[in-house]
Amino acid sequence: MNNKIFRTDRKLKIAIAGVVLEGLISGCNFLVLFKVLELIFGKSISFDDIKRATIYLAIIFGLRLVLYTVSYTQSQIGGAVVSKRIRVGLGDKLRRIVLGSFTKQRVGYYINAATSEVADFEQILTHKLADIIKYWVLVLMLSCYSMYLNKYVGLIMFSSLIILIPIMKLSIVQVKKYGTAKNLAREENVSAITEYITGSQTLRSYGLAGKKNTALRSSMKLFSNISYEYERAILPIGFVFMFLVYVGAAASISISTNAMNIGRLSSPELIIITMLSLFSCKVEASLYISMVAYRNLLISKGKISGIFKENEEKEISGKYEPKTFDICFKDVSFAYEENEPVLNHVNFEIPANKITAIVGESGSGKSTIFNLLSKYYEPDQGEIYIGGEKLSSTNSERVLSDISLVDQDVFLFNDTVKNNLLFAAPDSTDDEIIDACKKAHCDFIDFMPNGIDTVVGENGNKLSGGERQRLSVARAILRKSNIVLLDEATASLDIENELLVKKAVLNLLQEGKTVVMIAHTLPIIQSADKILVLSDGTIVENGTHEQLMERKGKYAAMWNASLQVK
Repeated sequence: MNNKIFRTDRKLKIAIAGVVLEGLISGCNFLVLFKVLELIFGKSISFDDIKRATIYLAIIFGLRLVLYTVSYTQSQIGGAVVSKRIRVGLGDKLRRIVLGSFTKQRVGYYINAATSEVADFEQILTHKLADIIKYWVLVLMLSCYSMYLNKYVGLIMFSSLIILIPIMKLSIVQVKKYGTAKNLAREENVSAITEYITGSQTLRSYGLAGKKNTALRSSMKLFSNISYEYERAILPIGFVFMFLVYVGAAASISISTNAMNIGRLSSPELIIITMLSLFSCKVEASLYISMVAYRNLLISKGKISGIFKENEEKEISGKYEPKTFDICFKDVSFAYEENEPVLNHVNFEIPANKITAIVGESGSGKSTIFNLLSKYYEPDQGEIYIGGEKLSSTNSERVLSDISLVDQDVFLFNDTVKNNLLFAAPDSTDDEIIDACKKAHCDFIDFMPNGIDTVVGENGNKLSGGERQRLSVARAILRKSNIVLLDEATASLDIENELLVKKAVLNLLQEGKTVVMIAHTLPIIQSADKILVLSDGTIVENGTHEQLMERKGKYAAMWNASLQVK
C-alpha cells in the first residue's frame, strides 16, 4: 500500500532527469569561457570569435531555460499528483482507523500529517531529490574536467565528495535525534493552535487569550527551542565540511599556480581551475544543505507511513440483525491505559424502549460506557449485546447505524443547516428536515435569512449553544435510530435554552426508542425507568428513583447533596 501511495510516475521521473540535465548543461559555460580565454591570451581574438562565443552562451542559456521551465513545471505537477494521492489515501485510511484513535491528544498528529508532513514530502519530489542528483553529477563532471587539466586538482575536488559521506553520517544522527523531536513539537504546536483557535471565544471571555495562554506559548517555545537545538547541532558539522572544501579549493589554486609557474599549466587553464574550484565550493554547499534537508524530510515520509500502518477496524461479517434494542453488558472491563482500569467487570441490562439513566461521579466510567456501546473502543474483557446480538460480531458502522448521539459538544460543519442535518439521514426530504426541526424546537431557523439553507459558520459559531444542541436533537430525530444516547445534553446552557432542549428531547423520547442518558443534574433523570449508579468503574446500585431513595445508599446521598446546591 505504502509503495503505491509514494510512487513517482513516469512524467515526474522525466522532469527530474530534465533538472539534472539542465545542471550539466550549465557546466558547459566553462568550456566556452575557456575557449574565449585561450583566444584572449593568444592575442588572436576577433569580433567573430566574440560573436560565436556569445551565440554558444545564448544557446546554452536557451536550452537551460527551456529545460528548467518544462522540468520545473512538470515536477511541480508530478509532486502535486503524488501529494493528492497521499492525501486521498490518508483520508481513506483515517476512515478505517479504529475510532478510539481520534482523541484530542492525536488531533495535531493527524492534522500535521495531512498538511505539513505531506507538503514536506512533496518538497522531496519537486526540489530536493532532483537537486541532490544534479549537484552530485555536476561536481563529478567538474572533477573530471579539472582532472583533465590537472590530475591533482581533480583528485582534490573528487575527495570533497568522499569526505561528504562521513559528514552526512554524522548529520543523519543529529537529524534523526532533533528532526524527529522537532516534528513532534510541531504536532503539539498544531494541537495547541487548533485548541486555542477553537476555544478563543471562551478564553477571551475569561481573559485568558493572548499572552495569558501559557499552554500555547509553551508549545511555541518548545518548538522554537528544538528548532534552535537542531540548527546548533547541524551547523558545526556543515561548517567543518565547508572548511575542508574551501581548504581544498585553496590547495587547488596553489597547486595550479605552481603548475603554471613551471610551465605545466597555461594562464587560461589557471583561471578556469580557479573558477571551477570556487564554483565547486558553492555547489557542494548546496549539495550538503539539500542532503540534510532531504534526510529531514524523510522523517515526514516516515510519519505518513506510520499512519498507514495504524490498526484498522477489523472487517467483521458476522451475524448482527437485532430485532429488539435492549442493551446488555456482561462482565465488561476496559482501560484506556494499561493497569488503569476504567470499567471493572461491569454487568447491567438496559430495557428496550425505556429511558435508562447513568449517574456517578466524574471519572466513574459513564462516558466510557457510551464509547464502548458506540464501538469507539473494544472492551478488554466481556461482551456487549444489543437485542441479543454481540457487538464484537460486526463493525462499528453497522452498530452506529442504530444509534443517535446527542452530545454536549455538538460539532457542526461550516455548511447550511440542511446539509448539517443530512449527515444524519442523507435521503431526507426538505419537508422531513423541517418537521424534525419543529420537533426539536429549532424555531430560530424561521428568523434566518435563508431558512434551512443558511450557513451556520465554522463549527456552528453563528449559533448559540442552545441552538446547536437543538440542531443535534433534530439530527437524532431525523436519523430515526432505535437507540438514543444523551450525554449531558443540557449541560452549560442557560435556563431558557435548557428548557427548550428538554422539550426537544421530550419529543425525541416520544418516538418509543431505547434511551440512555448521562446527567450530573439528578432532577433531570428522576422520571427515568431505570437508573444505574456507577462508582469506581462498577455498578453499585440500580433501580428507579423511588427504589434507590428507599435504599439510602450512594444514589440517595448524591440526591440529597444535589438538593443542597443552591
